[in-house]
Amino acid sequence: QVQLVESGGGLVQPGGSLRLSCAVSGSDFSALVMAWYRQAPGKQREMVALIAGSGYTVYSDSMKDRFTISRDNAKNTVHLQMNSLRAEDTAVYYCRARRGNFDYWGQGTQVTVSS
Repeated sequence: QVQLVESGGGLVQPGGSLRLSCAVSGSDFSALVMAWYRQAPGKQREMVALIAGSGYTVYSDSMKDRFTISRDNAKNTVHLQMNSLRAEDTAVYYCRARRGNFDYWGQGTQVTVSS
């Protein structure tokens, strides 16, 4: 069983930055395809960014210039660096691990961008 624990969310002013982290246990981390998703109130969950074990990345077009996904295979951790945050980035951010045909999700961490 793969377990994921997100951290790093909080309240930040517009234009500010946050770094989310997701600690993973229970699997060979380097073999997992990791991703960050987010879900705003009343909206569908959407992918923010994805990173393969090789380091290959995919970003949502609307966020690729402000957000950076990275992973530390030695520490079984994936990060999401978010810069120039906007009110519309307010959402619950989820970490997802994919192993084969199975997806595992964290509990989510709230990010609120407000003055």
